[in-house]
Amino acid sequence: MATGAQSFYELYRRSSIGLALTDTLDDLISDERINPQLAMKILSNFDQAITEALQKNVKARLQFKGSLDTYRFCDEVWTFLIKNVTFKMDNGSQSVTANKVKIVSCNAKKPGEGQ
Repeated sequence: MATGAQSFYELYRRSSIGLALTDTLDDLISDERINPQLAMKILSNFDQAITEALQKNVKARLQFKGSLDTYRFCDEVWTFLIKNVTFKMDNGSQSVTANKVKIVSCNAKKPGEGQ
């Protein structure tokens, strides 16, 4: 399992649940109910917990098709901007469309953690 020295990507802090947690922590800091150091520890625990939960519990797959508008590779992170995207769930019964989608993809291990 993860050690205290291991670090996790902070990508999920920008998800709806991550933003809600951040807003709540900001409110608690403003009300002087917790200190900023505790808030950072909570966010660090969130980074680890959400990463492990998604690895363990998400089994669904989907396919998507669209027009690649822009792509970047910087600091071991790929970013793709795709237009006119159609997502199809693995059972084929559902599809969702979007005008624009941003996909951020990271290696399973951070740079320098070995192979």
